[in-house]
Amino acid sequence: MKNFVYIIGILFTIIACSTSSKNKIATTNTPIKAAVNDTVRIANDSLEYEVIIIDNGFSFWLASMALPRNYYSLSYLENKNQVYVTEWNNRVLQPQRYNPNLYEMTIDYQPHIRYGYEVNYLIYNYMIYFQNTYKQKLAGHVPSR
Repeated sequence: MKNFVYIIGILFTIIACSTSSKNKIATTNTPIKAAVNDTVRIANDSLEYEVIIIDNGFSFWLASMALPRNYYSLSYLENKNQVYVTEWNNRVLQPQRYNPNLYEMTIDYQPHIRYGYEVNYLIYNYMIYFQNTYKQKLAGHVPSR
């Protein structure tokens, strides 16, 4: 069974494939590949989650502005992502109040699922990039990097 989660508008996709081992954690040496259309993709056949981010400028921002991997703890990233995703989903449900071109679809980020460090790192950094690039404030202080 596959569960698909999309953040379209800027098109950010997490594909969570349910398997028997939901407690695997992504390693920080998972390869990141940038395609011609500025796609960041984390994929590993031994893991059950994949993140694909397609947004002009994100891979450059990630390489030049984001703090390095392992700067934040996994629990910090999970907590911040839960707050950001909750607010994101609230905005998707209010298209009359928030730009529906930015918030097109909900994100199915479930706190009881262990997505691993790399997936959480990319989601967190995308949320920071999104807030700074599109002048949005999802929750609390928005770091500039």
